[in-house]
Amino acid sequence: MREIKFRVWDNEENNFWGEGRNLSLVSLVSDSVVNDDSTVLEQNTGLKDKNGVEIYENDIVKTFGANIYVVEFFDGKFNPVSDLEGSNWEVIGNIHQNSDLLVDDIERMIPDDIGNDIHEFLHGGDK
Repeated sequence: MREIKFRVWDNEENNFWGEGRNLSLVSLVSDSVVNDDSTVLEQNTGLKDKNGVEIYENDIVKTFGANIYVVEFFDGKFNPVSDLEGSNWEVIGNIHQNSDLLVDDIERMIPDDIGNDIHEFLHGGDK
């Protein structure tokens, strides 16, 4: 059984609480973090990247193919990192401190031909 860990992003202070230490759900609930709109509670995926860095929700990760993704909990799993072995990923930032990493990737992914749909463009280009 894996240890369930969290981190908390403070929107007012623009930093993580207790950086470097793990926060338990009990301490978060007792500190009323769960219902506070100024904070974002992010769960650890239980996975590590190729460099041994723990992967959390809202981390920005990159694959060997240089595709960039944001880690999200959806449909009972952490997408996209739950689908592939953790060693295939590299944490390159998070959405709070490194949103600029996503801008370049989005511009790269937008198709220049209106006839292409985004899905086909992202998964192999033109028909």
